Amino acid sequence: IDYMIIDEKTKSSFKIIGDHSRAVVHLIADGVTASNLGRGYILRRLIRRMVRHGRLLGIQESFLPEIGDAAIDLMTNAYPQLTKNRDLILSELKTEELRFLETLDRGERMLDQLISEGATKITGYQAFELYDTFGFPLELTQEIAAEKGITVDLEEFDKEMAQQRKRAKDASVKIDLTLQGSIEKLISTVDATDFKGYDYIDYSANIVAILVDGQSVQQAFSGNDVQIVLDKTPFFGESGGQVGDKGTLVAEDLAICIHDVIREKNVFLHSGSIEKGVLKVQDSVTAKVDMACRARAQANHTATHLLQSALKLIIDTSVSQRGSLVAFDRLRFDFNSPSALKQDELDQVEELINNWIAQAHPINVETMPIDQALAAGALAMFGEKYGEIVRVINVPGVSMELCGGTHVKNTAQLGVFKIISETGIASGIRRIEAVSGPSVLDHLSQRDLVVKQLCDHLKSQPTDILDRVLSLQTEVKELEKNLLSISKQLASSKALGFVDKSIAIGDSQFVVERLDGVDGSSLQKAAQSLLDQLGDNAAVVLSGIPDSNIQNKIVFVAAFGSKLVSSGLNAGKFIGDIAKICGGGGGGRPNFAQAGGRDLKSLNHALESARKQLTIALS
Repeated sequence: IDYMIIDEKTKSSFKIIGDHSRAVVHLIADGVTASNLGRGYILRRLIRRMVRHGRLLGIQESFLPEIGDAAIDLMTNAYPQLTKNRDLILSELKTEELRFLETLDRGERMLDQLISEGATKITGYQAFELYDTFGFPLELTQEIAAEKGITVDLEEFDKEMAQQRKRAKDASVKIDLTLQGSIEKLISTVDATDFKGYDYIDYSANIVAILVDGQSVQQAFSGNDVQIVLDKTPFFGESGGQVGDKGTLVAEDLAICIHDVIREKNVFLHSGSIEKGVLKVQDSVTAKVDMACRARAQANHTATHLLQSALKLIIDTSVSQRGSLVAFDRLRFDFNSPSALKQDELDQVEELINNWIAQAHPINVETMPIDQALAAGALAMFGEKYGEIVRVINVPGVSMELCGGTHVKNTAQLGVFKIISETGIASGIRRIEAVSGPSVLDHLSQRDLVVKQLCDHLKSQPTDILDRVLSLQTEVKELEKNLLSISKQLASSKALGFVDKSIAIGDSQFVVERLDGVDGSSLQKAAQSLLDQLGDNAAVVLSGIPDSNIQNKIVFVAAFGSKLVSSGLNAGKFIGDIAKICGGGGGGRPNFAQAGGRDLKSLNHALESARKQLTIALS
């Protein structure tokens, strides 16, 4: 293509793809992954706009990895980190592009259908359905609609979005902001806690501050729930994904059970309850870490490092941590991956880690300047803040990471490693949950109990459970199939009872009735059966609530005879307008269409409106 002679619209698409390619490769190199939040959303919007303009240029296949590769080559002299992260960048571009191509196809088909039905405006509900159900961005809906000379009802879209946000807000967990404010105020008035937990599990300390119900106090009593700041502590404070230690604070005639420790700006807050005695500021206590819990956390934290190394070797060197949890009973590791891991890949990861455990590798812990650590090949987690001097956890020949957590001294202390599950949690992000050390025995004991309970219920031996379950699934599918068939027949039978309720207008007639407890497919069959009885000069509108347990769903179906369609009536447009009365929308063919709604209180009003409109239309 000769850029100098193409039209301005085509030039604009080329400019957008070129400009955005520079931005997206830098974002991905900096650790950003496409998502629906923050920087991830910006990345997703840029990628999707590139794909859209590629379509406008006639590009139907994947092309972003090639564009990204060229962008990296052009900028690599100034930004060498782009070359280092080339595989990660190209993998992320390909994954997000292929995912959006599917979305684009569905969204464009739906838009084309709306436009082919003669729509002069995309309703806010339709735009929101594209966004909420199909992941189709509003900006693209506006862009495509504008190309066709059609507008989008942004005001209605904003209302739909506001309702969604309200539902999300109502379902969210409320945070005690008063308590959070008290903690921040307290932290600003005390010195950093001197952490001794790498070398000691028992340590003498002085009480620096006490919080009861969010209020700073000078003393607390037996039965009080407290948050305590010590001048020194062996307790690990929750950070870097690892949970805080448990344990006790003791002194003469004083016992405090510590059930959690958090770290805020290098101040450790010990949450617990006073079981005996009176606690006062400046008291001396002995802080004792629960070593059984600490050992479990140490095993799971070391196992997390081994897991990341194994994933890099087995899956891809571009795999990197996107989040983690190191608890006493399990570990959770989030990482970037374009697709789910196959079972044989998980088996290989598990086998490799267990080999490293059996080889009894020592864990070396060193502190050094961050530049020296990174030059030696230590991994740093994206988004974490590190000081000039860092702590490096090194399993020679296996793993080297910057980490402030607690670890075992030798991989043999892990005993065994077992993957529990592998799932997707976001676009391009996978999650592995696993156990190691003593937690494995707990996991296996729980599994054994479940197997025993299944054997009792299914009257089977453990080796026969799978066959028994598969047999039951086949039976259930057959029953569901029969139930659906019966449901459709029953709906059709009920609908035929509406023949006597048809309203005649000249040579035409119509039926508008409510039929609850019937799914959309059965309602369609019922409407068609009724129309077959009434003839080509008839209209049928049926609606109802398909499931009494779903309180915000209404289904509308419209079936118009061929003579009515020839006279200019359109089932898709008609039922779409009726559904709006119930806060919904939809459409379809001129002779047959389906729509949905949410406002149950308006259903009867919507049906009455349908009767009036059909009376006018047929008159």
